Formats: sequence, structure tokens, C-alpha cells
Amino acid sequence: MLALSRKKNEAIVINNNVEITILEVKGDQVKVGITAPKEVPVYRKEVYLQIQEANREAAGADGVEALKNLLGK
Repeated sequence: MLALSRKKNEAIVINNNVEITILEVKGDQVKVGITAPKEVPVYRKEVYLQIQEANREAAGADGVEALKNLLGK
């Protein structure tokens, strides 16, 4: 993991097209702004993990059984 120190209104750039700017620091909270192309998904980690879990469940045994029924196997 790369750890960087930034102050309010300072930014970092990732891959030439994603910019993360520190907007506000208040106590133990940091507000960040993210500028990225529309085709680059940006999620809070807890939401991303929920999406991944939902995808795993959707691809689970029920999906396999439905596919087998569809194919007549």
C-alpha cells in the first residue's frame, strides 16, 4: 500500500484520468472528491463488497440449476 500525506485542496492523480482531492478535514473524518471518467466505477468499499457478494450469490447453485433447466440437461 502506498501512503501519501495531503493537505486540504491537494490532490493525487491515478492513471492520468482519476484525480482524488482532499476537500475537508474535520476531526477524524476526511472528505474527498473524486474526478473520474464516467466509465470508471467508483464505490465506497462497503458497497463494493455488497455488490461482489450479490454477484457471487447470483452465480451460485440456483443460477447453475436454472441454466441446466434451460439447456434441458
